[in-house]
Amino acid sequence: MNPLVSRLPHVGTTIFSVMSALAQEHQAVNLGQGFPDFACDPALLDHVNEAMRNGHNQYPPMPGVAVLREAVATKIEALYARQYSAASEITITAGATQAIITAILAVVHPGDEIIVLEPCYDSYVPNIELAGGKVIRVPLTPQTFRPDFHAIGAAINAKTRAILINSPHNPSATVWSKQDMLQLEALLAPTDVLLISDEVYEHMVFDGAPHESAARYPGLAERTFIVSSFGKTYHVTGWKVGYVAAPAALTAEFRKVHQFNVFTVNTPMQYGLASYLANTVAYLELPAFYQRKRDLFRAGLAHSKLRLLPCEGSYFQCVNISEVSDLSEADFCQWLTREKGVAAIPVSAFYGSSFDQRVVRFCFAKQDETLHAALGRLQLL
Repeated sequence: MNPLVSRLPHVGTTIFSVMSALAQEHQAVNLGQGFPDFACDPALLDHVNEAMRNGHNQYPPMPGVAVLREAVATKIEALYARQYSAASEITITAGATQAIITAILAVVHPGDEIIVLEPCYDSYVPNIELAGGKVIRVPLTPQTFRPDFHAIGAAINAKTRAILINSPHNPSATVWSKQDMLQLEALLAPTDVLLISDEVYEHMVFDGAPHESAARYPGLAERTFIVSSFGKTYHVTGWKVGYVAAPAALTAEFRKVHQFNVFTVNTPMQYGLASYLANTVAYLELPAFYQRKRDLFRAGLAHSKLRLLPCEGSYFQCVNISEVSDLSEADFCQWLTREKGVAAIPVSAFYGSSFDQRVVRFCFAKQDETLHAALGRLQLL
């Protein structure tokens, strides 16, 4: 046999797998990978169990069960004043990661340029490469992680097919403002550039600020795949259920790919989520739930030499390590795990160039006991 030629020759084991394995090896408190270590609402489990007992255990419709798509459309209209047709503009997906690659495969042709704003979630670039697209990396402003619209505008040309944005942002925990969204809307207005808006942390925006979904802005909504995640919202990341809202023409292309890469999504979980969505309190109170954890974690870190960066949304906290260590971000995270028993993620891992600005990311989606255990070790820095 001839040697296999890799489709992704530069991709290895993700930093999340590496750090989680190291944390387990050293029995460290794992604040690296972004998942909760607490249970979901038992009522959600009851809804799923009821769906299974009621016989909802065979293939659902390819775009998702109607009651869940209708519940999603109702939620979006209530929150963002944008009407989406449950029949032709909402699709249930096997998590947000599948939603993103499906959107990319649906619209990107070989040679198309796709703008990603770095640092970015690690699936974006491989997804574009698998579609045959060319990745155009535009950095967010170092340390502040604000969008640089001059740089974004300079990257747009006749070959630009789409731009990916993410707010609240992983890894930086920044949130795009109304002014940011208006600037993006104005920048894209004279173009045919599509938008993929990763909004999986939409219900984790703090200090009374609203989530500025692309759905709020007509000039953006008409060209956007909006991606969200039930796993992030309801503390069930292992269920891998999300959704995409997009205009009918975009959804039609999305579903052409969706039907061949997953076809359908777990049936009883869809029915269970549809029933649970009627409890709007569960997501409306989520900002306060995570803000309390953010404040607890930040108050504890204030007693260390780690310099806190702003945390406007998501369940991540970034810190500057300059006053603690001369090590690189990656080496610092290895040292912190081995010697201090707390795992973190280097922000450099979210850049193609491994750009190092002395910043690492912690996840505070943990039980208070977990956070206190980590803080007891981090406060010694």
